[in-house]
Amino acid sequence: MTTTTDTTTVSPRTPDGWAAGSWTIDPAHTMVSFSARHLMSRVRGTLTDVSGQIVTDLDPARSTVTAVMATTSVNTGTPMRDDHLRSADFFDAERYPQMRFVSRTLRPEAGSWVLSGELTIRDVTRPVDLEVEFLGSDPTGLQGEPRIGFSAQTTISRRDFGITLGLVADGTKIVVADKIDIALDIQAFLAA
Repeated sequence: MTTTTDTTTVSPRTPDGWAAGSWTIDPAHTMVSFSARHLMSRVRGTLTDVSGQIVTDLDPARSTVTAVMATTSVNTGTPMRDDHLRSADFFDAERYPQMRFVSRTLRPEAGSWVLSGELTIRDVTRPVDLEVEFLGSDPTGLQGEPRIGFSAQTTISRRDFGITLGLVADGTKIVVADKIDIALDIQAFLAA
């Protein structure tokens, strides 16, 4: 079976290079990173095990995304911190090995796109909006397969997901901030 991308009859809102198709997120070329204030600095890390599907339509507003991130794959470069993030104090990775995002709508807004959906962490699901930039497509990809790329960003409240440890110490000092900045760099290949 041969799968091809369709770039005909595009919507007036369709970005240059947009291609319709069903795409598999490439974990080797995808990064989910986060940063949060910790005391007087910021801690940065990644979730290295990411998978999912992107279905693009010639009308981008009808496109969908489903993504899964393994909480066991958290990596801040400090093994002791990573173990603590995997513990019941934060991700509780033993009980909740995955977080999941499922899109609901994609709409143009102020020169970019807003992808609205539901994020589930520790079995708690909350609405999340991501600001998305389409980075382009390559019809021949790395090994002859079509590819597309996106970047996205959002900020979530960890309190919304029931993760509250370290929000305030002694009433004045922030140990770990509530707001978590998340950035995604996603590359996907056309599903066969």
